[in-house]
Amino acid sequence: MTPLWTNESAVAATGGDSRGAFAATGVSIDSRTLARGDLFVALSGPNFDGHDYVGAAAEKGAAGAVVSRRVDSALPQIAVGDTLAALTALARAARARARARVIAITGSVGKTGTRAMCARAFSALGSVHASGASHNNHVGLPLTLARLRPDRDFAVLEMGMNHPGEIAALTAAARPDVAIVTAVAPAHMEFFRDLAEIADAKAEIFEGVTRGGAAVLNRDDANFDRLAAAARARGVERVIGFGSDSAGEVVMHSCAAGPESSFVRAAAGGAELGWTVGIPGRHWAHNSLAAVAAVHALGGDCARAAATLASLESLPGRGRRFPAAVAGGSVEVIDEAYNASPASMAAAFDLLALVPARGRRIAVLGDMLELGARAPAFHAALAGDAERTGIDLVFTAGPSMAALNAALPPARRGAHASDSAALAPIVCAGLRPHDVVLVKGSRGAAMERVVAALESPPGAAAEGAVDAF
Repeated sequence: MTPLWTNESAVAATGGDSRGAFAATGVSIDSRTLARGDLFVALSGPNFDGHDYVGAAAEKGAAGAVVSRRVDSALPQIAVGDTLAALTALARAARARARARVIAITGSVGKTGTRAMCARAFSALGSVHASGASHNNHVGLPLTLARLRPDRDFAVLEMGMNHPGEIAALTAAARPDVAIVTAVAPAHMEFFRDLAEIADAKAEIFEGVTRGGAAVLNRDDANFDRLAAAARARGVERVIGFGSDSAGEVVMHSCAAGPESSFVRAAAGGAELGWTVGIPGRHWAHNSLAAVAAVHALGGDCARAAATLASLESLPGRGRRFPAAVAGGSVEVIDEAYNASPASMAAAFDLLALVPARGRRIAVLGDMLELGARAPAFHAALAGDAERTGIDLVFTAGPSMAALNAALPPARRGAHASDSAALAPIVCAGLRPHDVVLVKGSRGAAMERVVAALESPPGAAAEGAVDAF
């Protein structure tokens, strides 16, 4: 394989001091997942120091290491003042030398799903570079960019934030040709006064858009005009709207949402199209419009790109479905444990309502975090969504979810526990054959413990696929 980084090119990018020659075929920040030939970047944090694992990286076949202090190892090393800054410098250099058109995605909800759909759609038009995980922060995005090969046609990146200023730093490195904002919704409210402030933080993505680039915005979002104005104020002249609003460039005419997939009819750039989204849920169908709009923004064949979305498979923690054994039979589990916000909870409830159930529809929910002083109200309001979608029983975990448990009518209360570990055995014991079980919560709620408990009984089978892009 052609080297991704040599000691010469890495020194040119980082300004570091080289000791030993290498030719690396990849980049890693974790010795546990490092592949032979990777350049290991020894990051340090409050609870770890990557320099302690340079030896382990060498044993696994690392080509070299980027360090901020010399390590006693035969592994070739590049010494820098700050390894995170060096990783970012590698990212900027990779972006500068690449021919790829870059699509960057942010939003309060739907970022990872839209990234997966963009990666799939653009694969019909050329070679695509995209992370298979949510590498969307100050470490993950530079790592994804540092791995970008110069000959790729497209790069699809995800940008997350929970404080103002964070996306500005990411977009400066990414310099996207297309910047997508999926939606502005209550999330990270602990750090923002209102949705307008969240919209302004998301709008930082426009600061890095290349000359002649485009902003792809949700026409159905109440903050569309604010975001469009912010894009134009930063020199982004092309604003492409998607959604049900007829004023957009990619307009949904109808969506037939089923338990396994959805069929969308839409106009894209004036052409009438129809496509299948291989994952159920109207929110997936809506975000597929953003992927098609990004293709339209770069002058691609929208029909050809949209046709690829039929082969999408649910991501772990984001809609993966599998049967789990219970006494007397099995239940179907919908694994939405990766993260949660009020908007994504409502979308997950809608998905649960779509799935045929011979038994009960059950929601197992963990705290939605970073909602600030309004957290109890946001959690209690989910009782209305549960009633609207006909959920039979709700199990809850965490101090904030206590507000939802109290707001539910007694017949709809399953049980409440202090955390997911305490709730898991209660849920497993309370299920009956043919139930359909949704598991969802914020990352800090660790609802994957409940998913793991459901997968563990003998005879349970796990299905689903990790995004291969």
